[in-house]
Amino acid sequence: MRLPPAIVAHTEEVLREILRFTGPADSTLSRYFRDHPKLGSRERGVIAEAVYGLLRNKSVYTSFAESGSGPLMRRLALLGLADAAGVEALGGLSEEEAQWLARVMDIDRSMLPAPLRANLPQWLFDKLVARLGEPTALEFAEALNRPAPLDLRVNSIKATREDVIASLATAPILCEQTPYAPLGIRIIKKPALQNLPIFKNGLIEVQDEGSQLLSQIVGAKRGEMVVDFCAGAGGKTLALGALMRNTGRLYAFDVSEKRLAKMKPRVARSGLSNVHPVQIAHENDAKVKRLAGKIDRVLVDAPCSGLGTLRRNPDVKWRQVPQSLTELNVKQQAILAGAARLVKAGGRLVYATCSILDEENEAIVEQFLSTHDDFQLVPMKDVCAEQKIDLDMQDYLKLYPHVHQTDGFFAAVLERKK
Repeated sequence: MRLPPAIVAHTEEVLREILRFTGPADSTLSRYFRDHPKLGSRERGVIAEAVYGLLRNKSVYTSFAESGSGPLMRRLALLGLADAAGVEALGGLSEEEAQWLARVMDIDRSMLPAPLRANLPQWLFDKLVARLGEPTALEFAEALNRPAPLDLRVNSIKATREDVIASLATAPILCEQTPYAPLGIRIIKKPALQNLPIFKNGLIEVQDEGSQLLSQIVGAKRGEMVVDFCAGAGGKTLALGALMRNTGRLYAFDVSEKRLAKMKPRVARSGLSNVHPVQIAHENDAKVKRLAGKIDRVLVDAPCSGLGTLRRNPDVKWRQVPQSLTELNVKQQAILAGAARLVKAGGRLVYATCSILDEENEAIVEQFLSTHDDFQLVPMKDVCAEQKIDLDMQDYLKLYPHVHQTDGFFAAVLERKK
């Protein structure tokens, strides 16, 4: 089925805005679709796929677009649409454009130079090559550039994994158990979940398996006092609340009122009554200080570059610059130090990011331990054994898409000495 010629113009228009990299691509795309309500669901789907394809493969597309004629943005839009829907589906092409597209789509991309195939900014690819060597760095980059599967977490206070799999089968939705997280389900295709009774009634939440594992290593137990220090919209908060069997007290701290507001309907749907969302101004807020030395477990899912989430947010790699990492590192150190004050003797502090860079991960933990001799590192291999997680880790949790089929995650477990 051919796409109307206007699709190319719409793709071109929204791409022009997205490639300014002034904000997240998904927000820009959503706003564009709201402003153009006449676009049908098929057209929106193809435009979104073309845009995300371009963000994933920007290096290759830009190289291909150097040939051909006409405006550069149109050539980029055509490449994205050809990958998303096929050349034959595109209407309104000139003969020259059709020939050019057929020619470039025939190029064997596996024969391109490694930096092009990686589709990463040069500075980021260089970092990966320095750490892993070129073949592994390329494998890593190619995994980051593949779309992520859809993972669900079963809300254990309302259902079992077996119940949910059986319910999904009646939809019918194909799925399988995730290999590491005990409550994870991986959906084979991406259906609309929000209309399913199991979603509306809070039996499932969308959450990457890696994110589920971060919540698990906190080791939250019944009746404890727990803090999710950078709670965001509450995915890990909900997982922690269920692990606590809806007992004890779970504080969800965040500086953003908007993010905490998004959490409220999710908490209501989940059936949890032990969650207490609290807006704080910063890591040294009086609301934080009041709980100093009283908390059993604190999770710090720190603000970071987000470079582990490129499967979902491919624009992040083009929006992130090396200079911004320095500012993030200062913030990460301050937040970790602020959160540490909450932990009581013998309590657990988990520092986590969705970054793949050492300077946001090991370097932050090592700096913290060098200035906080009342804390010690708990080796991740011991935590995995305690939580019955079948992962081969040493000191830290390091999850990678090309190895574990999760987003890129890092975590360290620290304990306040008794």
